[in-house]
Amino acid sequence: MNPENEIVIADVQRALSEDVGSGDVSAQLLAADLIAGAEIIAREPLLLCGIAWVDEVFKQINPSVKTHWLFNEGDWIDKPSTLCRITGVAKDILTAERSALNFLQTLSATATQTYHYVRQLQGTGTKLLDTRKTLPGLRYAQKYAVVCAGGVNHRMGLYDAFLIKENHIKACGSIAQAIKKARLTYPKLFVEVEVETLQELHEALMENPDRILLDNFTIEMLKQAVSINETYHCSLEASGGVDLKTIRSIAETGVDFISVGAITKSIQAIDLSLLIRNIK
Repeated sequence: MNPENEIVIADVQRALSEDVGSGDVSAQLLAADLIAGAEIIAREPLLLCGIAWVDEVFKQINPSVKTHWLFNEGDWIDKPSTLCRITGVAKDILTAERSALNFLQTLSATATQTYHYVRQLQGTGTKLLDTRKTLPGLRYAQKYAVVCAGGVNHRMGLYDAFLIKENHIKACGSIAQAIKKARLTYPKLFVEVEVETLQELHEALMENPDRILLDNFTIEMLKQAVSINETYHCSLEASGGVDLKTIRSIAETGVDFISVGAITKSIQAIDLSLLIRNIK
């Protein structure tokens, strides 16, 4: 998956606008012709993600700044390492530093968290889904990071698929009414419905949605749901109470997907630094 260039450009423009504003006053302390060599280093293991955003930051600050990456996007790096070497005007490198690191530490954190969850699913046939629980303004970037680490994107937003939840069902009158209205309103859109009981599962299966979300089902309920679904062959997704300790047992029930909000919302930024190594 290659990131869409227009979105990367817009993300970086927004980041630089809030950080640089009318100009970097601290960088003005440096001579305009001072050339520096710098490195981005990681102080902990990570799955590298966000190269396009970092390169775009330097490009927008000064296109003459050169970056040389020592690893590829999506590489698992199991120890502290130098990730990238940078050469260019010193003041421009320093102006770009924080925005570049913000993107890299956030997207690599998302990818690293996803990587650990995906590893727990190996051999089960179950796929990891993300959610809409993303950082404001970084929805696309974080969903890109999820795919970079082997996860699968759920809907991008409220516009590209139906996810009929408890409150929608109450307002529509029933699961059947909600699904039927969704099909009539946007016939080409993916329709998923959330259920909280096995009885609701039966009701949903009768309407043949594209996927059913099993919300906060116990392991025993998930097993029963998978058994009931053998006649219908509907895609099943589990969510709720999922962490690195529980995801394997949930997958072993036979569900097709497990959605985890933590891979985008409960992340800890990767420990990175940009260090000037030489001045010319």
